[in-house]
Amino acid sequence: MISEIDPSADPRWPEFLQAHQSASVFHTTGWLRALQRTYGHKPSALVISVPEGGLTAGMVFCRLRSAISGFRLISLPFSDHCEPLTTGDLQVADLLSHYGETAMAENCRYVEIRPSSICSFDGQGWKPSQTFLLHRLDLRPGTTALFDGFHKDCVRRRIRHAEKQNLTVSEGTDQESIKQFFELLVKTRRRHGVPPQPLAWLQNLIECMGQSATIHLARKNRQTVATILTLRYGKTMYYKYGASDARFHDLGAIPFLLWRAIEKAIHDGLEELDMGRSDCDNPGLIQFKERWRAKRSSLVYWRIPSNGSGRLYQDHLLSPLARLACRHLPDQCLIGLGKLFYRHIE
Repeated sequence: MISEIDPSADPRWPEFLQAHQSASVFHTTGWLRALQRTYGHKPSALVISVPEGGLTAGMVFCRLRSAISGFRLISLPFSDHCEPLTTGDLQVADLLSHYGETAMAENCRYVEIRPSSICSFDGQGWKPSQTFLLHRLDLRPGTTALFDGFHKDCVRRRIRHAEKQNLTVSEGTDQESIKQFFELLVKTRRRHGVPPQPLAWLQNLIECMGQSATIHLARKNRQTVATILTLRYGKTMYYKYGASDARFHDLGAIPFLLWRAIEKAIHDGLEELDMGRSDCDNPGLIQFKERWRAKRSSLVYWRIPSNGSGRLYQDHLLSPLARLACRHLPDQCLIGLGKLFYRHIE
């Protein structure tokens, strides 16, 4: 029997996640609560349960309502991937069928799923809507073997160079760490010609994820020059965001921070680094990840109806003219733009 629950409040959901090997940080109650607090997207999950009440399958999603981009169901917004958690193809088919029926009954513009598995969901009207690359690094070989496999000049040499720069490295989730991270995030997103994620998103993510979230900061002479944000769930560490001051790129602080985080993850018994999704037309980001010898796989999003435009608003925001404007807007205008648009464009 399929029913709908609130996974951020139902005590069966975290118990179900702990027992399912495909569960990720994007399924967790912390991530879901941060989404709702920041963007107002209330999470739901379609679940299959046994008579005793335990869950045997589930698929989490959000209803996104926007006067600009319309009403749609996404599994899951602002998440690189979100696998339907099942024990077989029949459960997948049942959940997807119910998901599509829910969207039709509620008159959605479209309904989307973002599985990480490399398989086809072509059927019952599901068609590919967007394709990305997902990079993951196996941590089980250990620090020595991993380091020896990194690109000699672009990773290993930069890490060794950073070690000689007397950088001070710290970890934190306090308000000062969040503030310093956000300041560098604004600088980084400006260089890329896009608005930063809202400060509230970072604050809510840190608060809701608890000890699973960590901000790593590198300082030179007491000045913060680079920072990354990682998340943990199960045996996986997630490299979610990175930001830096371009004036200090020659120090190699970002590779150094990421390597230090990897070393700690291995020490703590983690087995995988999820480096997240990359647009297929972003060769610089893809090359950065592959220089760490992370393995790529296709990440395909699926949708009904297949012609529902999910990137129309992103494409307008990321047009060359819009990118140029973002690079020259005052900080507060750029920050305000991010607060306004992120709830509409995902």
